[in-house]
Amino acid sequence: MTLEERKATARKAAFARRKLAHEAAHRGAAGHLSEVLAGYRGVPVSGYLPIRTEIDPLPAMAEAAAHGLVGVPVIRGAGQPLVFSQWEPDCALVDGPFGASVPSVERLITPEVLIVPLVAFSRTGGRLGYGGGFYDRTLEGLRAQRPTLAIGFAYAAQEADDLPLEPTDQPLDLIVTEREVIEIGRSV
Repeated sequence: MTLEERKATARKAAFARRKLAHEAAHRGAAGHLSEVLAGYRGVPVSGYLPIRTEIDPLPAMAEAAAHGLVGVPVIRGAGQPLVFSQWEPDCALVDGPFGASVPSVERLITPEVLIVPLVAFSRTGGRLGYGGGFYDRTLEGLRAQRPTLAIGFAYAAQEADDLPLEPTDQPLDLIVTEREVIEIGRSV
């Protein structure tokens, strides 16, 4: 089986687990994420506006926005890194690429802490995304400029033991689920 076939198989299984976890989700799923972000008050943060069955970071993002800049990703095009537009609770949104909304007024920020959506994760910091490489390119570029913390945010059910990864895949520094905070042991 090729790497791409292994990734497709892993994504299919992870999407099924995520769907079940999302259906069973309860309020407060972002509680641990709020606790982690409280340690980074005033540091520019990027989150994401959840689509489909992604775990919802908005309560934690709203808390962070009370203390500093919060952005959400904007896709410029295939093969390009993400940029981040400032987000505030209840700001006006418009449809962006791939079904994700973006702020109607673009005000770019450079985050130092990124809340990263994912399909599957491993306890060693591996992340299986959607296949576009957007976060890998973005994290590589940001980390070349300054220390940048990547926090994978997912349902615990999205954990996988053996993820098919490539050398270009950027590792996560922390993983936060509705149940726990998993420290990878990598310093930033």
